[in-house]
Amino acid sequence: MLGMCRGRRKFLVASLALLSIPALTWLYLSVGNFQEVKPMPLSPVDPQSVVVSAGPRGRHALEMRVREVEEENRTLRRQLSQSQRGHAHKPPHRRHSNQSRTYSTEEGTGDNEGQRSGAPGNSTDCAQHPPVDKCETIHVAIVCAGYNASRDVVTLVKSVLFHRRNPLHFHFITDSIAQQILASLFHTWMVPAVRVDFYDADELKSEVSWIPNKHYSGIYGLMKLVLTKTLPSALERVIVLDTDITFATDIAELWAVFHKFKGQQVLGVVENQSDWYLGNLWKNHRPWPALGRGFNTGVILLLLDRLRKLKWEQMWRLTAERELMSMLSTSLADQDIFNAVFKQNPFLVYQLPCFWNVQLSDHTRSEKCYKDVSDLKVIHWNSPKKLRVKNKHVEFFRNLYLTFLEYDGNLLRRELFGCPSEADHNSENLQKKLSELDEDDPCYEFRRERFTVHRTHLYFLHYELEPAFDSTDVTLVAQLSMDRLQMLEAICKHWEGPISLALYLSDAEAQQFLRYAQGSEVLMGRANVGYHIVYKEGQFYPVNLLRNVAMKHVNTTYMFLSDIDFLPMYGLYEYLRKSVVQLDMANTKKALIVPAFETLRYRLSFPKSKAELLTQLDMGTLFTFRYHVWTKGHAPTNFAKWRTATTPYRVQWEADFEPYVVVRRNCPEYDRRFVGFGWNKVAHIMELDAQEYEFVVLPNAYMIHMPHAPSFDITKFRSNKQYRVCLKTLKEEFQQNMSRRYGFAALKYMTAEDNS
Repeated sequence: MLGMCRGRRKFLVASLALLSIPALTWLYLSVGNFQEVKPMPLSPVDPQSVVVSAGPRGRHALEMRVREVEEENRTLRRQLSQSQRGHAHKPPHRRHSNQSRTYSTEEGTGDNEGQRSGAPGNSTDCAQHPPVDKCETIHVAIVCAGYNASRDVVTLVKSVLFHRRNPLHFHFITDSIAQQILASLFHTWMVPAVRVDFYDADELKSEVSWIPNKHYSGIYGLMKLVLTKTLPSALERVIVLDTDITFATDIAELWAVFHKFKGQQVLGVVENQSDWYLGNLWKNHRPWPALGRGFNTGVILLLLDRLRKLKWEQMWRLTAERELMSMLSTSLADQDIFNAVFKQNPFLVYQLPCFWNVQLSDHTRSEKCYKDVSDLKVIHWNSPKKLRVKNKHVEFFRNLYLTFLEYDGNLLRRELFGCPSEADHNSENLQKKLSELDEDDPCYEFRRERFTVHRTHLYFLHYELEPAFDSTDVTLVAQLSMDRLQMLEAICKHWEGPISLALYLSDAEAQQFLRYAQGSEVLMGRANVGYHIVYKEGQFYPVNLLRNVAMKHVNTTYMFLSDIDFLPMYGLYEYLRKSVVQLDMANTKKALIVPAFETLRYRLSFPKSKAELLTQLDMGTLFTFRYHVWTKGHAPTNFAKWRTATTPYRVQWEADFEPYVVVRRNCPEYDRRFVGFGWNKVAHIMELDAQEYEFVVLPNAYMIHMPHAPSFDITKFRSNKQYRVCLKTLKEEFQQNMSRRYGFAALKYMTAEDNS
């Protein structure tokens, strides 16, 4: 039945073409008798009407068009004869259903753009499916710069990954900040059949910096103009997207539109849905020149190979230079220049149906792009108001956006079955290590956690650091989960220096944290705090992985390894900076110990000096940390000596010692085998001792642990015998590893009394 439909359709098109030839020929012969010829479309399927004028030039254009139609007619005849011969040998297909899924094929214009050719109930077996091979790679280019854009683009990527059925190749044009964030994110995301390449936006600034731009996107808002020069010369076509886009369908449907380009059409765009380019928004409003309402460049289909042949670089530069003589600057960044080029060269444009870019800014015609939810393809939050934009159906659009915003990105690690993927050595090594584990081992889940790759988003919020000129700066390092979020403001009030935090959150919790932080004057007033999101996966709290993530992104020479439920004394930051100089830490391997205390009171009059702390210690308001449940953890600090000490003093390592220390940034990492509760800090201090760090207690420094409900992991440790057995096993294995790595010097760790 499908073949018969196609045969009938081809026969109909051929017949129409044959009938049109006499009319076109008559027009050609009689054109000389008219002084004026009104503009007329030569082809009903061509979205760009050809305008014919009187004189030799017009007659020549018409003659060329007649010849093109004749050639198309001959081609259709050959196809028709081949189709008929093919049907003569094929049995008729049995129709199994009166409906099948279809995709819109119309080249939308005007108010009819939102109508879909495949409305439910009207589908037939003659439906056309996108001519995209199952394993064809779809290329997507995105300009992304800065911390906020790097966070926003993740929602776009999620929406694309959710619907996609094809391999994807993302081309990111980024500054150094976005590259660091996105490279780490995709490396730890490990999504199959997704490749990512980065292009340095800073190297492109000279190409567009001469263009004054009033748009909030700044210089990066002009960089889509130079994609033909930036992207690989072998790349023929690419979909270009803004970061504030949300997909509601498979991106392969948009990729299939490339096959509809005709003639010299090289750019696919959607008509602008606001009145901006009509020039009537306010008195003396002078927009850049555009075709009618103009076009929006939030979604662009680029035929790169043809654009290069048309000398696109020269084309847009000449247009921009000419228009800037009167316009002086752009208001909508690259979009103004694209539209000026389209005004001069309308044949370049393929007008996409407007459901490929439903523009949600105030007072737009976006409602004409859809009649039903199923009509939506791409949503574009192109208003500076973003989710607060005014729109009749904004609540629906907002919920769709929030769905992807809070969607668990781990669920998008889906294989594309039947499509060969490039070898990923990291993934192969990971699978090899996991295959070597014994799944019948009672401690299998503990061992597996060590190799789990957690998706990580660095610098989730804006970050700025002005490093100290004397290289004595110290960063506070800590990790936390959602239940410790309330400690952040207090720590920021106590510690004015830089902070590096690793937060263990789900995608939904990350958005809760974002709203919490943006609503806090204290946190928004601090640009020197780096928030690094490690997304939840598995059943354990990966405490040492979190510490390593926070440590790895310290940008100062020294770091203070703390915990989130401790408040440092007022002035500790400056005190530590002086101490690293006095104790010559630049040239020696030292770990400076900050004595730890605790209170059982949720409301504490925080001591402002050592004298006040000693008073509260004597009154029973404060205690040495964990003295009543884990004495050996901090006993070597020698609190009795600290009470009267006025100068730093050295202490020796002892079994189960786990103080909070200040070390150089290049100190050893924490051992990832220890998760949840137990031995995570003990193992690290043991490693420092094995590497011959000298432990020095600071006489005028202190920190206080604030009370909180027991963590889920400590509850499991206390209630689950197998948990404790596995922790003991991991501890013994760690001690054996230490012995092999450090030889005779590590024997003391093997013989140390087991107190865990």
